[in-house]
Parts: sequence; structure tokens; C-alpha cells
Amino acid sequence: MTGPQRDSSVQSVGRTFEVLEAIARLGGAASLSEIAAAVGRPAPSVHRLVRTLVPLGYVRQDASRRYALAPGLIRLGDAAARQLGIAANPVLTGLVDAIGESANMAVLDGTHALYVAHVAGRHAMRMFTEVGRRVPLHSTGVGKALLAQLPESEAATLLTSSGMSSITDHTVTEVDQLLHELSGGSALGYFVDSGEQEIGVSCVAVPVPGAPVPTAISISAPTPRMTPDITRRSAAVLRAAAESLAAQFAA
Repeated sequence: MTGPQRDSSVQSVGRTFEVLEAIARLGGAASLSEIAAAVGRPAPSVHRLVRTLVPLGYVRQDASRRYALAPGLIRLGDAAARQLGIAANPVLTGLVDAIGESANMAVLDGTHALYVAHVAGRHAMRMFTEVGRRVPLHSTGVGKALLAQLPESEAATLLTSSGMSSITDHTVTEVDQLLHELSGGSALGYFVDSGEQEIGVSCVAVPVPGAPVPTAISISAPTPRMTPDITRRSAAVLRAAAESLAAQFAA
């Protein structure tokens, strides 16, 4: 396929993804006119695209004729997350070799962090994180590293909509307080969770720049082993690992 026909096909693919991303941004279910306004295209053109996506299982239409993302996209998202985790495994293994503690990777998944990769530490007592587990943003090191990659207003909206429940006595439950902590963590270059998600467990995390979605990597360990010195060493090793991953994404 060459010339105008190929260009038209490429444009159609691009517009299809514009529609999917617009529905995701609008949240819940959106009318055809709302989607058209969001992508800046005529409603009949948007309707043709949506009508193609519905039978494929990527968009669904409810009884009020509004459109929402459909479960078919979950299959694609899960597959993409698994591939991202596979690519990260050698880097996480390097973290374990350098520090000895368990290493993880997580991506932003709506109002939660989704673990997509994990390499267990070398100690007899070590942290295990189940790949595919979703955890709150406000109470985890990876969650904070993910939030820090967003504009402050967007981070505040996510925290408000998810609800900052008290998971342990150490969990921060006020939006302003956590935003202040995120600012401090950004200045330091790393984020910590000290028993905020699980008593006796601490975590150090950093963002991964240039990833296709907001991504963070972390090292977790029993709190007694996460001394200030280990925290600083872990942060330095994590930042180097994040730069290595960023180079992979840029290649």
C-alpha cells in the first residue's frame, strides 16, 4: 500500500487511538458529542470509529447510548504490562545483586499502582510482591514515585478520588501533607514508605523517566534492615537502574 491510501490508513489508526484515549480521559461513559469535542473531530467521523471498536470488544455502548472502554482493552493492557516486566527483570536482578533486598517495578493503573515485575531478595527473610497486585498510591513507595510524575493538580485529583484510607498508624491520609512529601521526595530524588502499607516493611522507590506509562522501581525490605545508610545506597542504585531502563525505552 502506497501514497494517499497508506496515509489514510495511518491517519485512521491514529484517530482510533485518539478516540480511545479521549474516552479514558472523560472517565465513566461519554456521549458521542463529548468524545467528538474531546478529539476535535466531526461526530459522524467519530461515530464510524466507535462503531468499529464496539464489536471488537474495545468499546461498549450502554443503555443510554453512551460509550465506555470495554474489557477487551484489559487483555492488551495486561499483555503490555507483562512485556514491560519481562524487559525490566535483568535490571531488577542487578538491584538485588547490588543491595540484596527484593526489587519491584510498578506502573500507574488508574488510582492504583500495579506491580508488573518482582525479583526476590537473597535474605532468608525477604519481601515477596505478587506480580499483578494493585496497591494504593498514597501508602506505597512506588505509588509516591508514580504520583510525583504527574502535575500536582492531577495527583491531588487521583488522591481525592481514590480516598486516602488509613492502612496502618503510619499512613498519610491528608492530601496536602502527601503533596508536601512528594515535593520533598522529588528534591531528594527518591521516595520512601516506612510501614505505611504494611507494618514492619519499608520501601525506597524512584521514578523511571521516559517509560510509556508512569513507571517506578523500588527496593523493599523488613524495616530493621532498611537503615538510613541502606536507604541512601538503595536510592543511588535505583536511580542508576532507572536511567538504564530509560535508555532501553529510548532505543
